[in-house]
Amino acid sequence: MKLSIVVPVWKEEQAIPEYLRRVVPLVEETTADWEIIFAMDPSPDRTEEVIMECRRNDPRVKLLKFSRRFGQQMAQLAGLQYSSGDAVIVMDVDLQDPPEVIRDLVAKWHEGFDVVMAQRRSRKDSFSKTFVATVGYYLIGKLADVTIPKNTGAFRLMSRRVVNELCRLKECHGFLMGMVAIVGFKQTSVLFDRPARSVGDTKYGPFGGIRNGLHGLVCFSNNLLALSSFIGFTVVGIALLLGLVVAIMKFAGTRFPIDNPAIIILVLFMGGVQLITAGILGEYIGRIYDEVKRRPKFILDRAEGFEALEQPTLASKET
Repeated sequence: MKLSIVVPVWKEEQAIPEYLRRVVPLVEETTADWEIIFAMDPSPDRTEEVIMECRRNDPRVKLLKFSRRFGQQMAQLAGLQYSSGDAVIVMDVDLQDPPEVIRDLVAKWHEGFDVVMAQRRSRKDSFSKTFVATVGYYLIGKLADVTIPKNTGAFRLMSRRVVNELCRLKECHGFLMGMVAIVGFKQTSVLFDRPARSVGDTKYGPFGGIRNGLHGLVCFSNNLLALSSFIGFTVVGIALLLGLVVAIMKFAGTRFPIDNPAIIILVLFMGGVQLITAGILGEYIGRIYDEVKRRPKFILDRAEGFEALEQPTLASKET
């Protein structure tokens, strides 16, 4: 079998040599037919030069360079689209996705699973990043229309038929975890302990996690629209209850502690509801606007190691 590994990179000149030093021997144990695809946003450092130096030593190291920065999600999808393996692994270059887990992923694939997710048993991240991830997984688990296991990221193995189906999807935001859940097929997970980043600094802070989680909620659930309606009805109920209290106090001859309390509270409540619902509707309308433009998910500036730039491989032997 042929194994493809997709690695999105940006400003990672320090991490790439150590990554290859640890990954290549593990992949060689698995199969002699493999490729490592670095999907790279244009970097101000020597990331491209380092990749090309590694490619000169081993042509199975390949490069996809974008015309501008498209982000991690699009880099993952581009790597999948241009991969040719019977199985494809998506992972990060910072070694927080331990290369040793590749053995477990491939073993589960040989058992007949089409998707094998690497699920974090523990993680050594900052408090803010851990907090955002915990809240995000909870909300997605409660609101999303698809099932996304907790503590799973993009680190996973997918069979060729899963990759082919992913390439057929038209979503322009590229939330890989949700897209894999939509495709379905036989899925499982393996547990691992996520270490701290070994080289360099993270390029994906807590705000990136919030943005990614918002994509997951909006793109894979309509429940936020129902939630806005629920909030609206709740606020109306509170306003009616407050009006009843004010009326009772007035008939009882008791002065309410605030002048014109009903007006003040109603304005605050209704203003808050309108802002919340308008924001939720704006998120959905924004997604619709992005989808109908049908812009390409990514634009390549350079491809090294691929025979046909215009015709990415979409078919191979199915497992």
